[in-house]
Parts: sequence; structure tokens; C-alpha cells
Amino acid sequence: MTLEEAIAARHSVRAYKEQPLTDDVVKVLQERIAALNEEGSLHIQLILNEPKAFSGTISKYGRFRGVCNYLVMAGPKTYDLDERVGYYGEQLVLLAQTLGLNTCWVGLTYSKIPDTYVLAEGEKIVCYIALGYGKTQGAGHKIKTVAQVSSSTNGAPPPWFVKGVETALLAPTAVNQQKFSFEYMGMKNGHHLVMAHKGFSMIGYTQMDLGIVKYHFEIGAGPDNFVWAN
Repeated sequence: MTLEEAIAARHSVRAYKEQPLTDDVVKVLQERIAALNEEGSLHIQLILNEPKAFSGTISKYGRFRGVCNYLVMAGPKTYDLDERVGYYGEQLVLLAQTLGLNTCWVGLTYSKIPDTYVLAEGEKIVCYIALGYGKTQGAGHKIKTVAQVSSSTNGAPPPWFVKGVETALLAPTAVNQQKFSFEYMGMKNGHHLVMAHKGFSMIGYTQMDLGIVKYHFEIGAGPDNFVWAN
């Protein structure tokens, strides 16, 4: 399965089978986690065969069932931690999809179980990601249009920009809020510039969502076609 196929197939799943992850799958996940932790200055941890974090009342409110494996998305407290968690966490979500697993980003409806994770001084947990073999493959949701989440300040945007926005629209965001937008800014110093914006939301999580959709945009647009504008 390619990343593009994984994006099309991925939907949030909240109910999982009582089926442990295979050793081969765990090995692939652990290797990628180690690489992304180093690249993204994060402290992501894979927790296996631990049902308590998703077995309490708060998890029932989130309609989670059978979750025994999850990612603890943590890192040093910095201004951009949430965005980096989104950007690198979504890489693990799509990897999991290519491995035949299902996932769900979880912002609130989980419990932090002592002794299941380790935090260094100055680190914090941003969210969890449930993962495992889903009882279903989930379902799609209504999404916004390209015109609703994109703009151009320099003529008609190139086709790769539109493809990037289309791919970003398939990304998971908190309660499917899709509070983001992309702006094509034309050429500068031989590079196409793209600006990603987060919108306002009473729900929050827009900074983390921004990291998720930026990774999706890169897959759709092709990272060699543009550079991110600050």
C-alpha cells in the first residue's frame, strides 16, 4: 500500500479486535518511532497490551472499545510541540495503515496510566493515538472543498498545489473541524512558496491539526515542488 492509498483508506476507528500486534509489525513501528523521535525531537512511546487507558468512563464517552495498544505522543514543552506531534504522529498513522492496522487520534478521552510511559523533565503528553486491528475500517465524513480552504496571492495556483490541498482535506482533524487553509504565494528565489494557516476553534487542537494536514499536503503536492513560507 502506498501512502496515497493509505490516505484514501484511513478512517478513524474506535472499536478494536482482541488481536495482539505481530512481532514484525511492532518491530517496524518501533524502528520508525525511534527515527521520528530523533528527527522531530519528540518522545513518542508505543504501549502494547495495556487496556486500562481506554477502559474507564471517560473512554466510554469517546466510544472506544477494545483498545489495548496506543501511542503516547509526548515531547519537550516548546511553542511548536503540538504541530510537531501532528506532523510526525500522522507519519505513524499512515505507516500503521500500510501495515494493516487502524488508528484514531485521541485528544481527551483516555486515562494516563502510571508506569506505562516515561517523561523526562520538561516533557509533556499532548495526546494518544489508539491503534490495532479494527472491528471495522471506519467511515468517511463530509469534507470541505478546495476553494473553502485555499487561496492564491499570485495568479492561478499550479496543479500540484490543488492536489496538495485535496490530499490535506483527507487528513484527520479534531472532530473533523478542518480549521486550516493553504495559500499559494508565487515564486521567490526560484522556489514556489506555500503558507499554511490554522484557523480559530473553540474546540482547540488546531496547531496539532496543522501539523497533520501539512504532512498530507506534502504527500499530495510533492515536497520538491515548493517550500513552506514562514
